[in-house]
Amino acid sequence: MGKSGRVFVRGLTSETYGLGEFRQRQLAAERVRDDSVVVDDAKVAHSGDSAKSRTWWRIGPGDEDFLTQTIQVHFVELPAESSNHGHGHQNEAAFYIIEGRGYEIHDDKRYDWAKDDLVFVHTDSVHRHFNPHDEKAVALVVKAKSTFMFMGLIQQGRSGPVERESEFGPREDWSRVWTQGVLDRKKVISPSDTVWEDTPLGRVRVMSSPARTDARIFSVDAFELDIPAGGRSGKYWKMADEVYYVLDGGGYALQWEVEAEIAEKYYARIALEPKRYEITKGDTLYVPQNHVCQLFAADGTPLRLFNAQNRVFKHLGYDTVHYFEPASESAPAGRLTESNA
Repeated sequence: MGKSGRVFVRGLTSETYGLGEFRQRQLAAERVRDDSVVVDDAKVAHSGDSAKSRTWWRIGPGDEDFLTQTIQVHFVELPAESSNHGHGHQNEAAFYIIEGRGYEIHDDKRYDWAKDDLVFVHTDSVHRHFNPHDEKAVALVVKAKSTFMFMGLIQQGRSGPVERESEFGPREDWSRVWTQGVLDRKKVISPSDTVWEDTPLGRVRVMSSPARTDARIFSVDAFELDIPAGGRSGKYWKMADEVYYVLDGGGYALQWEVEAEIAEKYYARIALEPKRYEITKGDTLYVPQNHVCQLFAADGTPLRLFNAQNRVFKHLGYDTVHYFEPASESAPAGRLTESNA
């Protein structure tokens, strides 16, 4: 949180052209956060909570220590037989349902959801969350909100009359400027809409990606990763930063920093020794930009994780993941080296 209000977008300033000092400060921050970490309690400059519903943030642009603003993470809890007030904003949001069931009203249409679903709030959506059941519902929400705001897409709030209404003409259909065909795309991706695949990373079910043209989201990519007890993921290098949420099990992650050597061209120099991060159910694990990472299931049970990243990296020329070795139960080493998952 900022001293005088909520931070929507964090600035970047420096007395020098090189930004190595800024990156080192960012990399020094703790990358595992658990339920004890609430960086924003949604009391200042937020809209949507009712007297019963609750929202709290785990990762956001106003954090100290600062991790990232490319992908933001918060939680929404709806007690039994409750709803929030609802609101509208231009940025998309993806809700992974951790617990319970309920439904959404988006632009006056209903969308039902249940545990393990991924629900999309589309761009320019008026939305409200409902839990009519006798059990609470909890969702993990991931957004690329700051990306929208960097681009000037900042209109948000509650419904109401237009200010200076006499200066504007009659209502027009906002959807005229949307991508063609988006109204036919899915707003809820359920397990039945996905398949588990063996990939260099491991056993994965993709819920959102550029290849999933049936899903109505353009800014956040998401998948689940299931690592068997005693197993490990592939050891991979990617430019995009990402957040893992531990759904079940426990273990650890190894992360290797990658430094740029700018000579006659760019060269990557990978740290000889990784940093180790212990993770357990309910934790979020942050993987910074331009890192090598590998995950291990180490508590005798399978390690199940939800992963999210900002899709904009793939539009900036970083749509490949390089694998130094595949997952322990995937193809033999050397057969698979690249992916764009």
